[in-house]
Amino acid sequence: MTQTDQAAPGRRSGTLRRVAPALGLFLLSPLVAEYLLGNVASSEIAGLALLAPMYGGGAIIVREVVRRTGRGWPTLILLACAYGVLEATLIDQTLFDPAPLFEEDVSRGATLIPALGFSAGNALGFTAGHAIWSIGVPIALVETLVPRRATTPWLGGFGLAVTCVVFVLGSLVLFNGIRDESGFMASPPQRIGAVVVVVLLVVAAFLAGRRPGPVADGRPPRPWVVGTAGFVASAAFFVRPEDWWGVAAGVVLLAGAAVVIGGWSRRGGWGAAHRLALAGGALLTYAFGGFVLLVLHGTANTANLTGQVILVLGALALFLVACRTVRGASGAPGTAGAG
Repeated sequence: MTQTDQAAPGRRSGTLRRVAPALGLFLLSPLVAEYLLGNVASSEIAGLALLAPMYGGGAIIVREVVRRTGRGWPTLILLACAYGVLEATLIDQTLFDPAPLFEEDVSRGATLIPALGFSAGNALGFTAGHAIWSIGVPIALVETLVPRRATTPWLGGFGLAVTCVVFVLGSLVLFNGIRDESGFMASPPQRIGAVVVVVLLVVAAFLAGRRPGPVADGRPPRPWVVGTAGFVASAAFFVRPEDWWGVAAGVVLLAGAAVVIGGWSRRGGWGAAHRLALAGGALLTYAFGGFVLLVLHGTANTANLTGQVILVLGALALFLVACRTVRGASGAPGTAGAG
């Protein structure tokens, strides 16, 4: 065996280690967004192959853009909102489709804006849901697991290009499949309006993250306090009523959370443990919410409930591993000041 042959396995394993966080995010994003939520039952786990290119690809692209440009979480969340609008309006078109998502879905009728052809409640829920749970929570978890690479790119130029192609192709497959099944297509004004909103969110993302804010006085609360607050706020958002009062409550919750978290994160001492705590609080919301949606969807049979329990236990195990990583890497690069 030549020296080159001996080095080849080492190079392959080294490449795998470098891209492992991206691969983890590729799978974790759809698992949290759809399966832990209970929107897709665990008996349909094979559908992960169809969902991962869009969800996971989108999460990787958002994260790589943010980390390559040296931006922080304000930019990341706004780009995640842009992803949420893109998915709900131009890819699966669920925001514009007049058919209810499921029989018990009353949000569309209760908060419909006839002139625009969509529900305000669904618009808020889809955008915030994707920004927080499809993108934000998975990124926070995976970055915590690799503290030395938490704020650095995970992919090279070729890897990012491949991810973009996978995202586009996966989105097209889902778009065509859903359109063939439903026969629905959003109107040209709706699609143009959606593109405008996505562009505005992207512009806002880079304006918001252009300059770091000044360090505020005081210390942030302990991570367990931050996590508890995150769980209470996200759970309240999840269970709010599906009417105009619920829309108002959701806006207040999101705005309040943005102000509070923004204030805490500018204080000295805010770091990876606090970000993980927020992600954990939101993760717990989907952990119980998944059982609720299985019941609402009428898919709460023994197999799916068993699968949901396994998903919840897996999510909790991942969170506990991330907690242990934070404690063991408190002085490592990327565990503080990561934006």
